[in-house]
Amino acid sequence: MSFSSLPSTTPDSYSWFAEALLAWYPRHRRDLPWRHTHDPYLIWLSEVILQQTRVKQGLPYYKTFSTAYPTVQALAAAPPDEVLRHWQGLGYYSRARNMHYTAQQVVAEFGSQFPDSYAGLLKLKGVGQYTAAAVASFAYDERVAVLDGNVFRVLARVFGQHHDIAAPASRKLFQQLADQLIPADQPAEFNQAIMEFGALQCTPAKPDCMFCPLQSRCFAFQHGLVAELPVKSKAKVARTRYFHYLVLRHADTVYLRKRGPKDIWEGLYDFALHETDAPELPGADLLAAVEQLGGRVATDQVEEPAVAARHVLSHQKVEALFHEIWLAAPLPATATSAGLAAYRSREIEQLPKSILITNYISKKEI
Repeated sequence: MSFSSLPSTTPDSYSWFAEALLAWYPRHRRDLPWRHTHDPYLIWLSEVILQQTRVKQGLPYYKTFSTAYPTVQALAAAPPDEVLRHWQGLGYYSRARNMHYTAQQVVAEFGSQFPDSYAGLLKLKGVGQYTAAAVASFAYDERVAVLDGNVFRVLARVFGQHHDIAAPASRKLFQQLADQLIPADQPAEFNQAIMEFGALQCTPAKPDCMFCPLQSRCFAFQHGLVAELPVKSKAKVARTRYFHYLVLRHADTVYLRKRGPKDIWEGLYDFALHETDAPELPGADLLAAVEQLGGRVATDQVEEPAVAARHVLSHQKVEALFHEIWLAAPLPATATSAGLAAYRSREIEQLPKSILITNYISKKEI
């Protein structure tokens, strides 16, 4: 069976697919809070949080956000740093910034009401085809199929699709297939079912094929191709960056600064940074970097060797060294040009930070 053999509309001969998933779903679905509401705001919130995030990791964040911001108006009115602070540790921080902007857009341009159609939802910033389909079907029961990693995998295996799911052109083919298979009378239930099936039964590694209700009709199982499907081209090799953090301390304060745009961790706080092309930073260069900020090193306070840490992102790897440096006096006012400001421990706790910075601070008990 191949995609090209599928007709333009779903015939009765393919109704087994939806029937099997809809029978499987009630017996296996997880009890998740966003499945107990038709509120488009809460559904949208869950979908943003769960993008590129496992349910187990995302669930606490959903509870935090839905409690702190129970309405789209509450989220729209929140300070940006506060939103980023709640997002801390979830990664892909552009999602949080886009989410905040979208909430403000809904309030300002749509009278605090989410658009009630797939086409309307696509007009929101940061809302792509998947999120629009999820909200449209779960909140408004619109017949539009969702297409995420789980759905790609199920469709590729069951229908023997060898198209590279990482290629943009493949999305149209898979979307057409999914739209043909979704039943008109249960679009929301079907979308939930196929995603849950991919998450629990037809998993990336070690899928439960022996007890799969689609086994007898699954192309991949019948042809021994379960491990080969879906086809996905490898991502580019992540580049390595070397971060030398100058953890400047004086008395009971530590200097941090807010990261600027057009780089990782935009809007989050970290220490003074000296980036190099090599893993090591000579002592003379380290001292020069401190002096460039107007700092004077306290020679009577010597810290332990630099603390090393590694943080792997989707497109780059950060090799970090934290150089803790005690200053003989506070940094001069000119240091503010580098965005640095002195914070006490309690203030640092409230700042949004990357997990790399958070882990260092917790270990050093700053």
